[in-house]
Amino acid sequence: MKLGIVGLPNVGKSTIFNALTKSVADAANYMYSTIQPNTGIVEVPDERLYELDKIYSAKKITHATIEFVDIAGLARGASKGEGLGNQFLSHIREVDALVHVVRCFDDDNIMHVDNSVDPARDIETLNLELIFADMETVEKRLSKAEKGVKADKTLAAEIDVLKRIKDALDEGEPVKSVELSEDDKKLLRGFNLLTDKPVIYAMNIGEDDLLDGGESNGYVKAVLEIAENEGSEAFAICAQIEQDVCQMEDEEKKEFLKELGVESTGIEKLIEASYNLLGLISFLTAGPQEVRAWTINKGTKAQRAAGKIHSDIERGFIRAEIVNYDDLIRLGTYTAAKEAGVVRLEGKEYIMQNGDIVLFRFNV
Repeated sequence: MKLGIVGLPNVGKSTIFNALTKSVADAANYMYSTIQPNTGIVEVPDERLYELDKIYSAKKITHATIEFVDIAGLARGASKGEGLGNQFLSHIREVDALVHVVRCFDDDNIMHVDNSVDPARDIETLNLELIFADMETVEKRLSKAEKGVKADKTLAAEIDVLKRIKDALDEGEPVKSVELSEDDKKLLRGFNLLTDKPVIYAMNIGEDDLLDGGESNGYVKAVLEIAENEGSEAFAICAQIEQDVCQMEDEEKKEFLKELGVESTGIEKLIEASYNLLGLISFLTAGPQEVRAWTINKGTKAQRAAGKIHSDIERGFIRAEIVNYDDLIRLGTYTAAKEAGVVRLEGKEYIMQNGDIVLFRFNV
């Protein structure tokens, strides 16, 4: 999974990226301090792995991971090349979803590209640039398809889809607002249209707003309303606090969060929102060699999930031995779980569930 961190210049993107990846990407109080995208791999926090390790004393623990890309700030006119524009838009095309960082705090010492804080305006500014960029892509592809349809009749279906999308874009609506069949989506897959990507709004709040999660913050309310209308995810995060917390040891971190009256970090909320938005779950494998989490889409069948580990396991799939995580922890050992009758044998059509602990049987 690859997520792109986007937003206007100077809203806290690089600070959040640093907190996520524990790195030192430039985070300065001036526009375009990020020019080339910074990339980092982040482990998905999963306490279940540590609980399983108490049972198996594994040689290693391997978390699922997410790749984050810190993409430079998009200014008004980016789709026309303003503010280093098009090169930044090209970076966005490669990600699975967008984490749109929106400034939701006042601070006279931190400049804003439009000289005032207005999250709704900022969201509209960035969304319009993505729409303009998609319009250019769609118009070029539509022109090419219309020229070639006489020689290739299969292009007629593509033309129909592109015209419907163009109509929506012309009205200022994103691609994801257009009702598309699975066949339509397959036609569009290679275009990497920007406004077809799922969005998570990361509302960057001040430290004073942390206690109530920004609920009393008018800026936050405005973003939540937009997210609800779009069907997007949204959560509050204090970028500066996150960067401080990420440098702490686990026990120190827990104590610090407790003093703030916060149960989980914004980074954990971001990862949870990412999984929810993209419809992802994790299944687990456990043994003395390794305890590991594997990320799959909800609805994935057992044989396909086996391929996540290795293509040979998928090809030679026989069955899956599965025990629910809570059952295994409650009973204490795999042997006890078997004796209690909670270890199941499932075939290739079984739909994997979050927290399934799996041993795949296969033969190649």
